[in-house]
Amino acid sequence: MAYKAGSANCLRLIDGVMKFIASPANPVPDHGIAGTIKTSDGVNLRIGRWEPPAARKGTVVVLQGRAEYIEKYFETVRDLRSRGFAVATLDWRGQGLSDRALSDPQKGHVRSFSQYVTDLEAFMHQVVLPDCPPPYYALGHSMGGAIVIKACHDGSRWFERVVLSAPMIALRPSPLTRAAGPLARLMRMVGRGSAYVPTNHAEPIGSEDFLGNVLTSDPVRFARNSALLEQEPALGIGPPTIAWVDSALHLMKEFGAPSYPAHIRQPMLLVAAGCDEVVSTPAIENFGMYLLAGRHLILPGAKHEILQEQDQMRSQFWAAFDAFVPGTPRY
Repeated sequence: MAYKAGSANCLRLIDGVMKFIASPANPVPDHGIAGTIKTSDGVNLRIGRWEPPAARKGTVVVLQGRAEYIEKYFETVRDLRSRGFAVATLDWRGQGLSDRALSDPQKGHVRSFSQYVTDLEAFMHQVVLPDCPPPYYALGHSMGGAIVIKACHDGSRWFERVVLSAPMIALRPSPLTRAAGPLARLMRMVGRGSAYVPTNHAEPIGSEDFLGNVLTSDPVRFARNSALLEQEPALGIGPPTIAWVDSALHLMKEFGAPSYPAHIRQPMLLVAAGCDEVVSTPAIENFGMYLLAGRHLILPGAKHEILQEQDQMRSQFWAAFDAFVPGTPRY
């Protein structure tokens, strides 16, 4: 067991081969392949893909949220393969077991969200398009949803349909979030972009106590994910950097213009959480109203991580997914 050289590089190699990390509570889904790719700007990304079962329906590209990693979505992979889909996913730069930009690996840092689009482009061209069966669908959560929205808006036409779980259209309003934009821009201008955003929580995201957490109301899935971080601490990251926050807020400001969703041609389903304390559910509703080919719905009682929620909420999500994907493209 070894890590590649370099303090900012967290790619984990076992006997020289990239592997998934399994546990009794979170086994690796069958027929999976782990590996690495390199982006056009030289970043190593960990990727995973799973072959489809006999009844092929195409491939779902799973795009994770901030501070997430491939192993957290093993259950989702099994759900999708049971529906007849191949699955492909990746660890974004700065998180999971992909390369970290800074010497402190707990900082999930980017200079611009366009760097995440670079990750997605590399993943699609090196893994999905050559190795996975079409048609292609996207399933994005939170930050992953924001990235695929940007890619679709900017002209990418990879996906027949897109399903988004609690997409990061805007943060949940608060006095802190209203002050965050000007403060982040000022701190970045004075050279503090790589510093942590000020917070009382310095531990890796997902390692906090279940009581009072804002991610899920399911104690079993929460404990499963916490155990993954205990087993492999290199999977986790802490609070965002100033530059990450500034870049995220800049993109979310663009999302707020009615003309932005109106330029997206792919059919999109937006699923919001009724008890979301991370992103703004009203902003998701408003964004959905301006989509040319979009729908949106709210899951009452759900917290931010819908796919990590209790079964009754996950079943509602999958019912909506099944009604929307696959389907006839409308663009």
